[in-house]
Amino acid sequence: MELRTCFNSSNINQTMFLSVPITQKSNLLPNSLLNPFNFSFPTIKNCSCRAIAKGSIVSSLKTQEKVKGMSSDHSQDLELSSLSALCPLDGRYWGKVKELAPFMSEFGLIRLRVLVEIKWLLKMSQIHEISEVPNFSEGAQTFLQNLIDEFSMNDALEVKKIERVTNHDVKAVEYFLKQRCQSHPEIVKVLEFFHFACTSEDINNLAHALMLKGALNTVILPVMDELTRAICDMAKKYSSVPMLSRTHGQPASPTTLGKEMAIFAYRLSRERREISQIEMLGKFAGAVGNYNAHVAAYPEVNWPQIAEEFVMSLGLKFNPYVPQIETHDYMAKLFHSIVQFNNILVDFDRDVWGYISLGYFKQTTKAGEIGSSTMPHKVNPIDFENSEGNLGVANGNLSHLSTKLPISRWQRDLTDSTVLRNMGVGLGHSLLAYRSALQGIHKLQVNEAALSEDLDKCWEVLAEPIQTVMRRYGVPEPYEKLKALTRGRTVTKEICRDFIQKLDIPADAKTALLNLTPHTYIGTAADLAKNINEAINLENGA
Repeated sequence: MELRTCFNSSNINQTMFLSVPITQKSNLLPNSLLNPFNFSFPTIKNCSCRAIAKGSIVSSLKTQEKVKGMSSDHSQDLELSSLSALCPLDGRYWGKVKELAPFMSEFGLIRLRVLVEIKWLLKMSQIHEISEVPNFSEGAQTFLQNLIDEFSMNDALEVKKIERVTNHDVKAVEYFLKQRCQSHPEIVKVLEFFHFACTSEDINNLAHALMLKGALNTVILPVMDELTRAICDMAKKYSSVPMLSRTHGQPASPTTLGKEMAIFAYRLSRERREISQIEMLGKFAGAVGNYNAHVAAYPEVNWPQIAEEFVMSLGLKFNPYVPQIETHDYMAKLFHSIVQFNNILVDFDRDVWGYISLGYFKQTTKAGEIGSSTMPHKVNPIDFENSEGNLGVANGNLSHLSTKLPISRWQRDLTDSTVLRNMGVGLGHSLLAYRSALQGIHKLQVNEAALSEDLDKCWEVLAEPIQTVMRRYGVPEPYEKLKALTRGRTVTKEICRDFIQKLDIPADAKTALLNLTPHTYIGTAADLAKNINEAINLENGA
């Protein structure tokens, strides 16, 4: 069981049990990548609390511990833990996806709202026509920047406390900032310019774009790259290992194991490139996209230009034509592209699963692990099955996001709001799937004996090269002759050689066919696999 940290908040008169790991450190990514916006996470003293339900008697993790049952009669008493979390991403799988939390969590959303609100106030101080917000001193700018850089879990809890009164999450952020700036003699004079002329979606759409940008650049794309590299390494390592192809599940012209891996590496690389090139858009045009309130207050200001400058200063692309919301078309494109990347990986997972079933791959075992509760011998391809299953969950979520988000009644309805809160679900299950596939790849060991045995059983695959060479040299009805020889029949090496010996073709062509075997009839497969890195670099413009 992975325990969560509990602490007594001085700002809230109750003990809070939060879905926060006892340590924020990760073995997968450095802290600078986990926290690219330089926010400080709360320093919380580790506690020995193991409570899952209020009033439980939990003295140890031994079998005799008494824990209140999770029945409907008292489910309202449950506190959030890895065992009570509704979503497995926040429970069982937390350790594999927690790098997304700084971006895709409620905390991540709140801190980015804080960033946008403060950056907008700073931007207004630079607009000459807005004399009511003069240029801030260096001290005031540092004070505001520290509110961003040092935003903590306690700060987020204070925002949530305010929200319980306002019942409005973005307004709670505005009130939080006003409270924090009351003590600053310079900023206190312009408190009403927090959230100036903004609708909530001006703040939210930029925060959501920054959430996605941070999650993709810091977590998702690097793991996609790691996965693609791992498959590239398989392609090169097994570039010359011959393998019987199967089309329609039946023996077909041989390939190499490496070349089949190279196909997936190339496909995934192309889709990853598409994902990385999608521009994150932002709007900042007020309640219905026309700068109505802006113009009413300061008609002399070129508000569309100011809005564009502000959105671009956050590293986003400006969307000038919007209703109240940013229209989410870029999100639809992004999520569709991730779905396609995931579909390619499902194809990979299923193929590798099949190769394991055929005995082409063995899996390394780990002491203590169990494959079946009743069959001791089992070593199941669980990593690829886990990957495939989570890709399905992710694609279900992302597909809904991509089809729903571009649709909003008239100038805006609220259906996108609750849907957007689930972006982390699709990305989280995708990340979990990528890591499961990687874990499975690292366990694979090629079984060349099994590959060779299948090739030895299928000399009929040489019917293709034989009839093709016969065509070159004008032998009549070559296809029909090989069909009669091989279709539905067991074909041996001797049968092939006897047929070739009787052909009326040049001696050198006959010799080449006699030297051909199912193991050597692989065309350029080995070279294609060996050159996969160059092919990917060329595709990506490297």
